[in-house]
Amino acid sequence: MKIYNHIDDFQRLDNAVVTIGTFDGVHQGHRQIIARLKELARQTGGETVILTFFPHPRMIIHPEDQDLKLITTIHERAALLEQLGVDHLIITPFSRDFSNQSAEAYIRDVLVNKIGTRQIIIGYDHRFGKDRQGGLSDLQQAAPVYGFEVIEIPAQDIDHVAVSSTRIREALLKADIEQANNFLGYPFFITGKVIRGNQIGRQIGYPTANLLVEENYKLIPADGIFAVTVQLNDEVFQGMAYIGHRPTINGMTRNIEVNIFDFNRDIYHQVLQMNFIHFVRYDVKFSSLDGLKDQLAQDRLNVLALLNN
Repeated sequence: MKIYNHIDDFQRLDNAVVTIGTFDGVHQGHRQIIARLKELARQTGGETVILTFFPHPRMIIHPEDQDLKLITTIHERAALLEQLGVDHLIITPFSRDFSNQSAEAYIRDVLVNKIGTRQIIIGYDHRFGKDRQGGLSDLQQAAPVYGFEVIEIPAQDIDHVAVSSTRIREALLKADIEQANNFLGYPFFITGKVIRGNQIGRQIGYPTANLLVEENYKLIPADGIFAVTVQLNDEVFQGMAYIGHRPTINGMTRNIEVNIFDFNRDIYHQVLQMNFIHFVRYDVKFSSLDGLKDQLAQDRLNVLALLNN
């Protein structure tokens, strides 16, 4: 898959089969749309193009809204789309200037002149242009003028996508990992750089890799202990992850840590991917480090049972 960080970097195609959207999570609903996109391209000898936007439009239009949390970062989203065999991903920087262009200019300048759209798969509720005035009917009216075809995604499919995204976010915030993964079609994951912690885990026999997730818009599940797998380069390990404020030691900051089983390497500054498989328990405050250590021993047994059943 070729990735373009600006639409100006894209070389116009003769036969672009296009869809547009955020595709946050690249979940089961999205995958049905992408499968349709690929099949249409196969039938017509075209190339698949996904046009997405970053930052998320809400981050620009409503910068005061700090509540927006996304299932995937833009880099995670790109990796998932590449796994699905998309030919081209255009990540268009979203700005107020971009949002202020008319619907007609957007169709002519972006979809036709920049991309070379011959077919576009779009939902009934897709909006674009200044004040989001453009929509499906504008595309249908412009299609014969510019020589492209509009394929509408049925309302029930679009509604399914929206409901799935909402349910995934709600499930993760409740630590319902199983439901989130069911909607996603793959284990929810966090990607982060390993940074130095205060070595408390090492002191009690459970050394952890502390993860720094630089993207503050990334959704993080509820606090607790999780059964996970850890991908480090081409290797996969089992482990138990912790998310929380470490109340037993009166911690002040929220941490993301993972105890990788049977592992003893220096991986500071390396990037790893942590895949959430099962939720084990919520975070609690223990009266002593010994109490925490005893519970972690039981957590480890529970995690191994969940990962190896």
